[in-house]
Amino acid sequence: MSRLVVLGAGESGVGTAILALKEGYEVFVSDKGTIKPQYRDEMTRRNIPFEEEQHTESLILNADEVVKSPGIPETAPLVQKLRAQGTPIISEIEFASRYTNAKKICITGSNGKTTTTMLTYFILKKEGLNVGLAGNVGKSFAWQVAECNFDYYVLELSSFQLDGMYDFRADVSVILNITPDHLDRYDYKFQNYIDSKFRILQNQTPEDAFIFWNDDPVLRAEIEKRDIKAQLLPFAIEKKEGERAYVVDKDLRIERQGEPSAETFEMPVEELSLQGTHNMYNSMAAGLAARVVEVKKETIRRSLSEFEGVEHRLEYVATVRDVRYINDSKATNVNSCWYALQSMKTPTVLILGGKDKGNDYTEIEPLVNEKVTKLIFLGVDNEKLRKFFSEHSKCPMYEAKSMEECVRIAYEIAEKGETVLLSPCCASFDLFKSYEDRGRQFKDYVHKL
Repeated sequence: MSRLVVLGAGESGVGTAILALKEGYEVFVSDKGTIKPQYRDEMTRRNIPFEEEQHTESLILNADEVVKSPGIPETAPLVQKLRAQGTPIISEIEFASRYTNAKKICITGSNGKTTTTMLTYFILKKEGLNVGLAGNVGKSFAWQVAECNFDYYVLELSSFQLDGMYDFRADVSVILNITPDHLDRYDYKFQNYIDSKFRILQNQTPEDAFIFWNDDPVLRAEIEKRDIKAQLLPFAIEKKEGERAYVVDKDLRIERQGEPSAETFEMPVEELSLQGTHNMYNSMAAGLAARVVEVKKETIRRSLSEFEGVEHRLEYVATVRDVRYINDSKATNVNSCWYALQSMKTPTVLILGGKDKGNDYTEIEPLVNEKVTKLIFLGVDNEKLRKFFSEHSKCPMYEAKSMEECVRIAYEIAEKGETVLLSPCCASFDLFKSYEDRGRQFKDYVHKL
């Protein structure tokens, strides 16, 4: 009997243990932190051995294979010991994919992947397909493979998940864009991060599809260097040779390879429920993925006009004293904030800050100078932000050490007709449990105004 050790007892770790037990493995789960009660109860009920608040090396180093939580870095001493003795370390996605024949639509990118994943899932559900949602969103992929019998999965994949994938094969892969992010996990080398994202293409065949944004210079340069087997389905705002989704005369068009032009999907841009250039790309990618798996054009049209968006992504919160408050807490990198600022139609009070991941703020400098009237820095250490923007912006700057203080400052300084935008550019772990916690606190304090 093969021994599988699972490091991390969150949603993905417990799901992995449940699937491993079903498939006849000897399983052990170890978490250095405290396990949430619902996961502890689940493992107790199923007689899955586990430990918390420690890693007992004697129970881990004897594993035949290890499934590691994406949040545990390669630099962790235990991971390095496992690597040194040659123990295979994989991700939940890699492990679960061994036990399902479902078609997999896999979506990655530095920005927009949650929205695109949710929208693609929404379209497939509307079509009546038997589909699961997993990866970075939804329930654990492994848990669903163990207990559901889906024909399709839509998977949002982070670079950390892709790093632990080797034999996995996507039927449809999507890369929305690649901009510097998580460089602290990639030796501060952008190419390492790019290579990680491109793992989504490994093992694809000519029967598979690769959907990508054709105006991304990083993506284009990388595609030219690589021998990609899958069918290429690029999208962009303007139609060029080979483009499969584009805009003509204020109409979004999506074509399937080799079909007559009379079959091209078409709908007015103004009818899309998600507005803004970045959401146009998300709609194109989701629409292309849906067409690859032969969803009806009418279903795609209805879905693209009805989808309501994702929490913490340019989410309208409230209007107080003629000031709009927008929650974009999911903007954990500079490029996400750039998209948010680009979509602002009014003068903006911008809230930035958190755990800096090696950010370069020059990307948003022109938009800050064009659209932002005041800056609020929310974080434990705001020195890097204060130094950069004092040199590159004339905005008045304020500092907050809690969300309550931040919202109070925003309320006091925002003028009628302005928008207060929480789009932090940074991870949330200095003051909050997660970007969701940060976004919910923002919403709670705004609603108390």
